[in-house]
Amino acid sequence: MNRLFYKFPLLFLVFLTNCSSEATDEIPLEETPEIVDESFYFPPNNSDSWETTSVNELNWNADQLLPLLNYLEEKNTKSFIILHKGKIVVENYFDNHTETSPWYWASAGKTLTTTVAGIAQEESLIDLNDKVSDHIGTGWTSASLEKENSITCKNLLSMTSGLDDSLGDGIAPNDLQYLADAGTRWAYHGVFVKLQDVIASASNQTWDDYFNTKLKNRIGMTGAWIQTGNANVYWSTTRSMARFGLLIAANGRWNETQIIPENFLAEATTTSQNINQAYGYLWWLNGKTSYRLPQIQLEFSGELIPNAPQDLFCALGKNDQKIYVVPSKDLVIIRMGNAADDENFALSDFDDVLWGKINLLIN
Repeated sequence: MNRLFYKFPLLFLVFLTNCSSEATDEIPLEETPEIVDESFYFPPNNSDSWETTSVNELNWNADQLLPLLNYLEEKNTKSFIILHKGKIVVENYFDNHTETSPWYWASAGKTLTTTVAGIAQEESLIDLNDKVSDHIGTGWTSASLEKENSITCKNLLSMTSGLDDSLGDGIAPNDLQYLADAGTRWAYHGVFVKLQDVIASASNQTWDDYFNTKLKNRIGMTGAWIQTGNANVYWSTTRSMARFGLLIAANGRWNETQIIPENFLAEATTTSQNINQAYGYLWWLNGKTSYRLPQIQLEFSGELIPNAPQDLFCALGKNDQKIYVVPSKDLVIIRMGNAADDENFALSDFDDVLWGKINLLIN
């Protein structure tokens, strides 16, 4: 089994009324300038250019940048990016990795499936409350028909399918056996990938084609899905991961186009069930009073990453692939690389120590 690891401006509507002929200092209606939301910068889709801003321009603590980068290098990092309002503030590569080198997202890529599910629902192809079997037929698990038909798309997104996670991450029917009623047990499991089959069936397209058309191409991402064992893993450059993080930080908007429904994204980054407060729709949530972790049925008191801002939510993948989104600070932070520590997320202090160093830089 794979180990873990791993709001916003609105366009302003301006209402103008006819002015008295005596109010000569008013701007005539035909000369009213268009008001554009410039809170976020978006890099062009068909170019390598990306605007930057500096640590000094943001009045961050420049003397804390090198210690942060040194720590990242010591912790087997290959790439690290900080975006502020969409502009690159920090971009560093280590260990011969470059701007054009692809790397795997691991479980951080689960949030790509979340995003596409939201788009498919907006297009009325699926409803999160649909039974999975409504789209891919029955017999996709080894559970009884009654128990299988109780598993919804939302159960897959919230990791509450009730299927037995102790059998590994296989998704053949023999690997998907009943353990608890859907919605009554939270357990991290690769069965979420069945949502890709649901969307493919509902759209009459392959998963790759629908993903490329509805998400990847619309925000200028590169990369591809590569089947690795039981997992369908996304590979891309670090900048492409940053593009996705920026889309999320901008509340699902890219330039003037709303790609992800705003209400869906808000739902996806809110506690999705009453068992694991720190889990949305495949997104991890900070700032909660308790959390659960993969592979164990224990509840831990406190926040997921104590040093991180309370409103942070994140995509986390095996070997410390990370997308951090911090709405209150207009930040997107990307880390790709090999595992920072030998332990998994439950035992590693990498996220917390990293955020301690990030705080010294940005505060």
